[in-house]
Amino acid sequence: MTANAVVQFLVFLVLLIGLALPLGAYMARVYNGEARMAQRLLSPIEHLFYRIACIRSDEEMPWTKYAANVVVFNVLGAFVVYLLQRTQAALPLNPAHLPNVPPEVSFNTAVSFATNTNWQTYSGETTMSYFTQMLGLGVQNFVSAATGMAVLIAFVRGLVRRRAESLGSFWVDLTRSTLYILLPLSFALAILLVSQGVVQTFSGSATAERLSPTMSNGHGVIEQVLALGPAASQIAIKQLGTNGGGFFNANSAHPFENPTPISNLLQLISILLIPTALCFTFGSMVRDRREGRAILSAMLVVFIPLLVATTVFEQRGNPILRGAGVDDVASAISSGGNMEGKEVRFGITSSALWAVATTAASNGSVNAMHDSFTPLGGLVPMWLIQLGEIIFGGVGSGLYGMLIYAIIAVFIAGLMVGRTPEYLGKKIEAYEIKMASLVILLPAAAVLIGTAVACLVPAGSAPIGNPGSHGFSEILYAFSSGANNNGSAFGGLTASGTFYATAIGLCMWIGRYWVIVPVLAIAGSLARKKVVPVGAGTFPTHTPLFVGLLVGTIALVGALTFIPALALGPIVEHLQLLAR
Repeated sequence: MTANAVVQFLVFLVLLIGLALPLGAYMARVYNGEARMAQRLLSPIEHLFYRIACIRSDEEMPWTKYAANVVVFNVLGAFVVYLLQRTQAALPLNPAHLPNVPPEVSFNTAVSFATNTNWQTYSGETTMSYFTQMLGLGVQNFVSAATGMAVLIAFVRGLVRRRAESLGSFWVDLTRSTLYILLPLSFALAILLVSQGVVQTFSGSATAERLSPTMSNGHGVIEQVLALGPAASQIAIKQLGTNGGGFFNANSAHPFENPTPISNLLQLISILLIPTALCFTFGSMVRDRREGRAILSAMLVVFIPLLVATTVFEQRGNPILRGAGVDDVASAISSGGNMEGKEVRFGITSSALWAVATTAASNGSVNAMHDSFTPLGGLVPMWLIQLGEIIFGGVGSGLYGMLIYAIIAVFIAGLMVGRTPEYLGKKIEAYEIKMASLVILLPAAAVLIGTAVACLVPAGSAPIGNPGSHGFSEILYAFSSGANNNGSAFGGLTASGTFYATAIGLCMWIGRYWVIVPVLAIAGSLARKKVVPVGAGTFPTHTPLFVGLLVGTIALVGALTFIPALALGPIVEHLQLLAR
C-alpha cells in the first residue's frame, strides 16, 4: 500500500472521530431532553408539530406499541412514495415531462427508500421528476434514517431502565432525530456541497456543445444534454442518513454530485459521521463511556484491515493484463493497479475507501463501480454487507445490530464459564437469545434463499451480463445488498425486471422490519428486568478481551453463514484468474 493511501486513511479517521465526539455528546443530550440551547431554538417547532399531529409528547409506549407505530408509519410512507411515482406525469416540478414510473419499479423504489436501502433499478435523471425526488425520495431519506435512530434509542432505554414497561415515544424520538440532528446537519452539508459545485436548481436541463462531434443513427451529434436538478439537498441527507440513492444514475461518480476532492472527503465523512457519533451517544446514555468506546473499537478492528485489504487488492491490478504484457504498475504517467470502473479524479485509494465505508455503513452510494473491482477487492464490500452492516452500519440500525452481536458474545462467554450471561447489568436469557437469533438469521436466509431461487429460475438467470462465477457474484451481491439494506450493486446485473424488482423488494422489507421487531422485543424484555450488581464473576464488556470476543463472534457468524456462497463467487473467480 502506498504512503499516499496511508496518509489519506489517517486523515479521514482523525477527522471522523474528531467530529463524532462532540456530535455524539450532543445527540445524547437531545435524546435525554437536555440540549438546552437547541431546545430554545427548536422546541416551539417541535411542539407545534405535536399539536398539529395530535401527539402527546409525554406518552410512553410499550415495545409492542412502539413497534406497531414504526411499521405502520413506514408502510404509509412507502405507499405515498408509490403513489407519487405512479402519478408524477400529472404533478408539478417535472420540466423534462417524465412519464409515470412502471408499477414494478415504483414498488421496488417505494420499499427501498422506506427501508433506508435506496436500491435503485432506474436512472434518476431520466425516471424521477424533481417533485418525486424531493417530496417522495428526499422525505423518506430523512424519516427512514430517523426511524433507525429512534429504534436504537428505544433499545438503549431497554438496557438502562429498571422494571419498566415502556421504551419512550416513537413519535418524539422520530421528531427529535429529524429536527434536532438530521435537518441541521443536512442544511450545513448542502451549503458546503454547493460551494464545491454540486448542482442545486429547479431549472430544466442544460445543453453544452461537444468538443468532438459523434455520429448517432447516421446523424452528427454536436450537443449534449446535461441533466440538472435540486441535487445538493438530497445528496446531503442521502449521505448523512446512510441512504445512498443517487440523484443521477452514476451516483457519487457523477461530477454534478461529487465534483471535487473536497466534496468527496465531505461526503465520505458524512457517511460514517452519525454511526460513529452514536457509539459515543450510547456510552453517555448508559453512563459508561467505556462501553461506547469498546463498541467503536470493535468496529475499527474489523474496518481498518478490510480497508487495507481492498486497497491492496485493487493496487495489485489484474493478473490477466500483466500476462498479456499490459503494464499496470504505478509510474509517472500511470496510477497503476486496477483502474477499470474507477473515476480517474479519485483513483484507487479514494475508491477503495468509499467502497469499504459505504458497505460498512448502510449506504448504497458509489464513486466507482464495484462490479469492476478485482474478485477479492469486490469480496470485501460484499462480505461487509453480509455481516448485517454492523461495522458502523446505518444510522441507528448499525449500532443496534452490533449490540445484538454483543448480547450473543456475552452469551457465549457465559457458556464458557458456566454463568448466566449479563450485559450492562441485565441478565441475558433464552428469550433474548431467540430474538437475537432471528435478527441474524432472517436477513441471511433472505440473501441465500433469494440467490438460490434467482439461479434456478429463468427470470433470475436471464438478466445476468456475465456468465459463470462473476454472474453468481452479481446475484449474490444484489440479494446481500437488498436484504441488508445497503443499496449498492454489481452493475452487470439488470435488476429492473419484474422478478428482481419484486424479489429484492421483499428482501429489503424482511431485512428492515423483520429485524426491527425482534430488536424492540429484546428492548422491552430488558427494560422489565432489574439491574444485577457487578460481582466477582461479572464479565466486563469494556475491555480489550471483550472487544476481541465481539470481533471473533462477528467473524465466526459471518464466515459460517456466507463463506460457502462466497467460495462459489469471488473466491473461485480469483482462482480462475490466477490459473489463466
